[in-house]
Amino acid sequence: MQELLFDFYDSDLDRHRSPFVYRGLSNKDYELKTSLYRLQNNPKDLEGHLLRNFKKYAPQDSVSENNDWNWLAVAQHHGLPTRLLDWTFSPYVALHFMSEELDKYDEDGVIWCVDFFETRKLLPKKFKDSLDLKSHKAFSVDLLNTICPDVGKDLEKFENQHGEEFLLFFEPPSMDERIVNQFALFSVMSNPNTIVDEWLASHPHLFHRIIIPSKLKWEVRDKLDGANITERVIYPGLDGLCSWLKRWYSKK
Repeated sequence: MQELLFDFYDSDLDRHRSPFVYRGLSNKDYELKTSLYRLQNNPKDLEGHLLRNFKKYAPQDSVSENNDWNWLAVAQHHGLPTRLLDWTFSPYVALHFMSEELDKYDEDGVIWCVDFFETRKLLPKKFKDSLDLKSHKAFSVDLLNTICPDVGKDLEKFENQHGEEFLLFFEPPSMDERIVNQFALFSVMSNPNTIVDEWLASHPHLFHRIIIPSKLKWEVRDKLDGANITERVIYPGLDGLCSWLKRWYSKK
């Protein structure tokens, strides 16, 4: 498993730098549906209302800068249904999320590995021109705000000009320790009605999946604990500490 998760090498840099981002799921059959899609199968009609009301009722100091991308990242982080999906640069963090739910240990898990270097090559020209495609960088909220300040309208406009849907990854601001410790980033589809794995299926060179058999989950979980990849670190604070202790003292 280690060999599969760390099977990358950047020959240009002569370094073991990964082009992949990872998402761990407790069941291999789970789709990459956003929380917005799960809330309503036509999320495009709902997204604007959710974000508008979130901005209206949330404390105005909830974001460092008043723009859609900051608001969207904060909303996702606090559980509002959005078109975003959570990913991580760390395969170990992805393994944590794959093995977090003890009631799913009778099910095979999965790690989705997406080459975000290659996804950038499929972006509209204005997005590609704004990034050094040889760098190990995802978009920042500040950069996205200069390209498409209105998330819904501008992404749809670029999709229409581009002639096809596209997927991009961006790093949220370091709003708290959870974002930092999870080595987190978000994906966003140009069309919120699109399920990410269905889009990936039409671009098979962009991804692979690593299936974790259910019989290995306890071994994975114990080794992650030994490497200090636990709820206490992933969710800093008393809630994470209690989740870790509850699981640590649970029966197998």
